[in-house]
Amino acid sequence: MKRSRPGFFTFFWQWLKNPLRTAGVVPSSVELAEAMVSELPDGTRRVIELGGGTGAITRELLAAGIRASQLLVLELNEELHSHLHARFPGVHVVLGDARSLPELASSSGFLDDGPADAIVSGLGLLTMPPSLQREIIAAAFGCLRADGVFVQFTYGPAAPVADSVMRQLKLRVHRGEFVLRNVPPATVYVYSRHVPASGHDSNGHD
Repeated sequence: MKRSRPGFFTFFWQWLKNPLRTAGVVPSSVELAEAMVSELPDGTRRVIELGGGTGAITRELLAAGIRASQLLVLELNEELHSHLHARFPGVHVVLGDARSLPELASSSGFLDDGPADAIVSGLGLLTMPPSLQREIIAAAFGCLRADGVFVQFTYGPAAPVADSVMRQLKLRVHRGEFVLRNVPPATVYVYSRHVPASGHDSNGHD
């Protein structure tokens, strides 16, 4: 039986009010949420979610065994933030801008136990200028452990993070699952810090 999508009309109404600040027209599908969660490294315990929306990915993270106290969900929209706060008691649900993630995660107490193992993002990075992408992703990696991953989905045909941003932040990427059963179809990408090969210095030079 197909699971319903709680908050469908809440999410759709927010998109109608401000389509540029809400990445999709409808909440992410169960299949997309599962594809995102499947990219978490083995042993992942602490996760940050950017752009919680109505909680489709939040729900899947909790179902996968992430404890509520070990999950921080950031949401910029006040009404969606209120929805998430009511729906997921025990989760660190924070209102704010992803560019301020280190400060917000610290002030909420989430980083008291150390950096996150992974960050999952529902933000519309593909529509953002590279300068804004860089600010958001740099802030995200500032909250991740050295070998942590940043998992992002996108509706476009290309990787959501600009090549220039990847070079500036010394990131590498691999393409995950293409989820046809999503509206619209989406692709998952996983970003991590580039680890220089032996014999290279920290700037990646020979």
